[in-house]
Amino acid sequence: MKISVVFPSVMYREGPEGVQKLIRGIEAIGFDELDMFDHVVMGYPTESRRAPFYSPQMPIMEAFMLLSYAAAITTRIGLGTGVLVLPQRNPTLVAKQVATLDTLSAGRIRLGVGIGWQRSEYEALGEDYNTRGRRMDEAIQMLRAYWADEHVNFSGRYYQLDEIAMEPKPPQGGSIPIWIGGTKAGALKRVAEHGDGWMAMNAPGDDPLQDRINQLYRYADELGRDPSTIGMQMSLSPDALNKEERKRFYADPELLLRQCVAIRDMGFDHTSIDCVPIFQQGYRSSDAMLDHLALIYETLTPELDR
Repeated sequence: MKISVVFPSVMYREGPEGVQKLIRGIEAIGFDELDMFDHVVMGYPTESRRAPFYSPQMPIMEAFMLLSYAAAITTRIGLGTGVLVLPQRNPTLVAKQVATLDTLSAGRIRLGVGIGWQRSEYEALGEDYNTRGRRMDEAIQMLRAYWADEHVNFSGRYYQLDEIAMEPKPPQGGSIPIWIGGTKAGALKRVAEHGDGWMAMNAPGDDPLQDRINQLYRYADELGRDPSTIGMQMSLSPDALNKEERKRFYADPELLLRQCVAIRDMGFDHTSIDCVPIFQQGYRSSDAMLDHLALIYETLTPELDR
């Protein structure tokens, strides 16, 4: 089972030296991948808009810029997005950015994508919120064409390309892994049809996790796809625990291990650890966070490597 660490943008407060220390330390501990969360802007609540899930002033560094920085100071660890809100970005530019990042990291990229939830962010970026799902389906196909084809052509409802070239091709070519996030039926269908893997999460009102896995497998079967070819990732979260355990979840590696084993036994082959809740537990310096991440790694890996 692979373990990703989601980089905490709040560590920008330690300056470039602190960011470098944390990134290099995560690689040195042995984690498989460094992931970056994606939001470009956050909307304040207004008379017509509810408050976002996070504080509008939550610091979030730009995903590709941070991963490029990480690529330059690491040699082994995988680099990914978890997830990039693809339909609010120009897919041609994303294809170029990812190809360049894959080139400069010597083929270490995994692209996680999702449709997002924040209308105000789409509006700020000049993209249509209402068509985001359909446009993402087309965008994923375009990305793979850009990375693999010498002559790129595409004829969709929202995007068209006529005899376009994009060079250099990334080391992974058209096989750069694209993992798709989401919890609803539309996202699961998209994973079955277009994704190399599913980035799962729990959101209020979702069906039980096992039901969603079964649903994903049904969609794959309907498309004639072997469900075992779909990778599955679940972030570690305290959703299923009691109130007392939820309070100390990110501070107690044994609770993280319990969740890891549970999702592994459900078929997940990848998990991720969000560092923001660790920061909120009091590990507020890069040194303190690295010490705690090392303890988590030492607790998880003996069981997960079996």
